[in-house]
Amino acid sequence: MDANGVKVPGVTTILSEGVPKPALINWAANTTAEYAIDHWDQLAELAPSARLKELTGARFADRDAAAKRGTEVHRLAEQLVAGAEVEVPDALAGHVESYVDFLDRFQIEPVLVEFVVVSHSYGWAGTGDLIADFPTLRKRLLCDIKTSRSGVFGETAWQLAGYRYSDAYVDGDGHERPMIEVDGCAVIHVRADGFDLYPMHAGPQQLREFRYIREVSRACARSREYVGDAILPPPLEVSA
Repeated sequence: MDANGVKVPGVTTILSEGVPKPALINWAANTTAEYAIDHWDQLAELAPSARLKELTGARFADRDAAAKRGTEVHRLAEQLVAGAEVEVPDALAGHVESYVDFLDRFQIEPVLVEFVVVSHSYGWAGTGDLIADFPTLRKRLLCDIKTSRSGVFGETAWQLAGYRYSDAYVDGDGHERPMIEVDGCAVIHVRADGFDLYPMHAGPQQLREFRYIREVSRACARSREYVGDAILPPPLEVSA
């Protein structure tokens, strides 16, 4: 819901429903195959139905673990940008060290952290990770934090464009304020072994493309209504 109580889709939901993801097919197949090889002996002890259930759930367990890691890194990053001390789980120590290194190297000055944006003009909302001034670059950047093992995908440019060209952001008191203008957009790719800062092309062209994706997402949602009721055949004639 936006501040006026109007239900609008999230930017990431629009991308999920409007952009084909053929790479997910290979990911699902490879994840399942790897799980089978790594757990061969344990699977052999299970009944066939239980074995199938275990293999079927392998890719979802991998996805959920990655999502949980990303969520936790975002939470810790928000606190680190604010200068707070954080208690770091051992499993995320490398990611946190990498993000601290990023903060130290670029000496960023945060403007907005974990902020909600809304576009009344185009009909979407979302949560941005960071708007910050980069003194060494002499730029104000809208940044998204990514933690995926596979790196940064081009579709993030559409995500950032959706945030960048929203009408407003929501302040700490829940009030909408005009969206802050930035000089550009970037992705902070945080890994256990380091970080990379990638500039992203997220300008008017990417906004226009994201609006097309919004329409595809809408069309896909409406397509469920395109199937009519089954047409019943005429009754059979009964011979006298």
